[in-house]
Amino acid sequence: MLEALAHQHLKHLLQRDQSTWPHHLTLSRLIARGLRRRDQALFQLVPGSQEQWWLGVLVPLCLQSRRAVLVLEEPLQKRLLQLELPRLRDAGFKLACWTAETPPEGDQLWVLSTARLVQAHQRGLLNADHQLVIPEAEHFSQRLREALSITIGPGDWEQLRQAHPCADAALLDLHERLSRRLFSQAPRCDAQVRLDGSELQALNDLVRMLGPLPDPWPKLLDTHGDRWVSWAALDHRLLQWQWHLDVLEPLQELQTLLQGQPNLLISANGQADQLQQELEATGVELDVCVHLREPSLLEPLPLFAPRRQPLPNSEIFAEHLLDQARRLILGRAGLTVVLLNDDALRHRLTSELAGEFGSRVIHETTGPDSNGVICCRWEWWHHHHHQLPLPEQLIVALLPLASLESPLTAARVEALKRQGRDWFRELLLPEALSQLAPAVSPLRRNGGRLAILDGRVRSRSWGEQVLTALQPWTPLQRLLPQ
Repeated sequence: MLEALAHQHLKHLLQRDQSTWPHHLTLSRLIARGLRRRDQALFQLVPGSQEQWWLGVLVPLCLQSRRAVLVLEEPLQKRLLQLELPRLRDAGFKLACWTAETPPEGDQLWVLSTARLVQAHQRGLLNADHQLVIPEAEHFSQRLREALSITIGPGDWEQLRQAHPCADAALLDLHERLSRRLFSQAPRCDAQVRLDGSELQALNDLVRMLGPLPDPWPKLLDTHGDRWVSWAALDHRLLQWQWHLDVLEPLQELQTLLQGQPNLLISANGQADQLQQELEATGVELDVCVHLREPSLLEPLPLFAPRRQPLPNSEIFAEHLLDQARRLILGRAGLTVVLLNDDALRHRLTSELAGEFGSRVIHETTGPDSNGVICCRWEWWHHHHHQLPLPEQLIVALLPLASLESPLTAARVEALKRQGRDWFRELLLPEALSQLAPAVSPLRRNGGRLAILDGRVRSRSWGEQVLTALQPWTPLQRLLPQ
C-alpha cells in the first residue's frame, strides 16, 4: 500500500534528517492516499510551515509520480532541483522531474509554474488522467489571475499599426482620444484609471476587422466585459499609459482546470475558508479536508490593542500612529516591523520615526540593525520575512483591507453588489484575515508581541473576527518599561 511505503521510507529518512516538524509522517500518508485514490483534497498547514512540507510531498511522489503534475513557481522549482532532489538522492531516493511545456511520455514528475499550467490547460495538454499537486494553494487564485492578465503598452499599439497600416489612422485616433480622457480624469499623478465598456467595445470591434494580430492583441478578443476589469496605469512623466486587463474570478474563468480533475491542495496561511468557498463556487467538491495544527504555535500571543483608538479616517490618526509607534519602539532590543499599506502614510511615518530613532529606521530593506525598525507593506513582509531575523514585535498600523481605489478591487466589489451580496464580509474581510496569521507566525516562534493601532478592530462589529483569527492571544493592557 502506497501510504505504508511512504510512511516507512520517510521514517528512515527523518532519522537522518533530524527534522522536528511534527507532521511529516501525517502529511506523507495523506499525500500518498490522495495519489492512490486520486482525491480532490485540501490539506491546511499552520502558518510558518512553508518550508516544512517538502519531504511529506516528495517522498510519496518518488514512489508514484506517473501522471502527477507538481505546480511550483520559479523560486520553488530552483529549490526543488538544487536542494531537495540532491538531498533525496543522497538518501537513496530517485525522482525524475520533467520541466518542459509538453507532458512527459514516461513516469517523470511534470513540474510546471502556474502560468505554464494555464497554457497547458488552454492547449489541451492536461486531461483527467493527470493529478495536480499544488503547494502554496493560498496563492493559487491570485497566480491564476496573473497568468491570465493582459498588459498592452505603447509598443504593442505601434506593432498593431505597423501590422495593419490600413487601420493606422483609426488606431491612432482611438489611442489619442483614450489618452486625452485618461490624463484629464486622473485624480493624481501616475494614477490608475478604469476604462469603461463602451471604449473597450469600440476597440474590440475595430481589432476584429483587422485579421491576423500580433501578441498580445488576440487575447483581447477572448475577454468578456462582465468577467474582466480594465484600467490604465498612467505615466505622467512620459505622458504614456499601460493598459491592464484582469479577470475578476480566475477559478471560475478556468472552471474545467480543477473541476473533475484530481488535485491535492496544500495551504499554509491558516485561513482556508475563502479558498474552500472559491472552490465550491467552481463546482469542486473536496473529498478530504484536513487541518494539521502545531502545538508549538498555540502559545498565547501578547496583544496590545487599546479599546479607544482613533479611526483611520480621522484627522488625528497620523499623529496617533506616530505617538504609539514611538512608545512601542522605545527601549526595544530586537527587530520591530511596522505594517502599513497606505503609501503616503507609510512614508510619512518612516520619516518621522527616523527623525526620532535615526538610521535604525529603514523602509522595506532586508538589512536591519539588531534593534532595527522596518516600515513596510504587508505584501513585502510576506515575501521577505524569511530573509530577516525573527521580529521582537509587530506593529499593525492599518489592517490589510484592500482599497476601493484599486480598479480590480472596485470591479470585484461591484460584481458582488450586482448580486446583492455582502461585499465587505464576503470579499474584503476574508482576504484581510487570510493575511493575518502568516504575518504574525514569526512572532509566535520568537515569543514577540503584537500591537494593533487600527481603531476599527475594537469599534467595528467585524473586529471580533480579526481577534478570533489571531487566537490564541493574551491582552496587554498597558506598555511597561523594560
